[in-house]
Parts: sequence; C-alpha cells; structure tokens
Amino acid sequence: MKNIAACEYPMRARARFASVLPHTLRVGLVAGLLWGLAGCSVLQTPARPAVYDFGPGATAPVASNRMAPLPPLLLSGVQAASALDSTAVLYRLAYSDAQQLRPYSLARWSMPPAELLRQRLRDQLGQRRAVLNPADGVVQGGAVLSLRIEIDEFSQWFEAPDRSTGLLRLRATLAQAGHGPERLVAQRSFVVQEPSPTPDAPGGIKALSLAADAVIAEIDQWVQQSQP
Repeated sequence: MKNIAACEYPMRARARFASVLPHTLRVGLVAGLLWGLAGCSVLQTPARPAVYDFGPGATAPVASNRMAPLPPLLLSGVQAASALDSTAVLYRLAYSDAQQLRPYSLARWSMPPAELLRQRLRDQLGQRRAVLNPADGVVQGGAVLSLRIEIDEFSQWFEAPDRSTGLLRLRATLAQAGHGPERLVAQRSFVVQEPSPTPDAPGGIKALSLAADAVIAEIDQWVQQSQP
C-alpha cells in the first residue's frame, strides 16, 4: 500500500528538485509523480456499500388454492424502534458488549426494516386473503381484522466471533376494526432466530431474511387461530 503521507508532499518542492536533474530523470520523476497522485486518488475514493433486501419473493404465479379464502385483513401499520429507523444493517457482539448496536459500513438495506417486513407480509398473507391498507378506503361496510406490528429487534446476534444468528423480535396486535373504536382480539410477542451461514454482513442478511419469513409464517397461523 502506498504511503498516504506521500500524497501531501509539497508540489513546489518536487518541481525545484526536478529542475536540477537530467532530462531523462526528470521524465521518469514526472511519470512517477503522476502515478503516485493516481494512487492517492484511488486510496481516497470511498467504497460504496452493497444494498440488500429480502429477495425477489415469488418469481412465478402462485398455484391456486382450493381452500376457502380467509377473511380480509387490514394491515394497519408496521413500526420499528427508533434504532431501526434507518437502512443500516446492524449487529451485536453478545460475547463482548451486547448492549451496543453496531452498523456495518459496507452493507445497507434497500429500505428500513419496517418497510421490508411490511412488503413481505403483504406478499405472504395475501396468498389466501385480501390484505388491505388503511388508505384503500374499503373497510366500510362491516368489521374487519386489523393487524399492527411493532419491531423491537432486528440484528445479527454474534454469540462468538465465528458464530451468529439473525435475531428478529416483534409484537403483533390483532384487533377488530369497524365503524367505532377498534376492539382488541389478541396480542402476542414473537422471537425468531435463524443461523447465519457466514459470520459477516452477507451471512447476517441471509439469516435475517429467513427469520422474517419464519415469523411471517407464525403470524399467519396465529391470525387464523385468533380470528373470531
């Protein structure tokens, strides 16, 4: 690696030194100087972080299901703790300092985790029921189940330097929405961990994606069991 301090060597001093050298040496010195400056610019160019999401989801039409469709579901909101309100990919070192959330410098989510989970929820839960947004304006005409999600933890959990899992912890609230105030139906906390294939950012992202799919499957089953 080139010495970064060499990039700061005064240009005038180099020019005075070059003026007393033979022509051939001056040519070589200028070429070396240009190569060194090019190296300095390379060293100073920051690397761009890689951007990740949960994957493309279904890549082909979902096969028709002969089971009767489930009642519509209003996905009223997916919220996250303030520490998760960014696109940073976070991890914790449980063996060192579990209280500190650390971001990877060269990895980012394509959108905040709450938005990623909401998108995945709509895709998965919508396979057997209509999943509505509050802005859709089609809730009038009767009661409908309302689902609200609050994400408390979404990070790569390192139990040891070479062993980690994707940790997802959230709370789900199911209510019945109608013309009046919502009526609480059920509430439950979910905690899911999936092993990381590698102890790095790509491994953590893979584990967190699997954890998201696993918790959505649990939420789907819970909603079916809890609905009136």
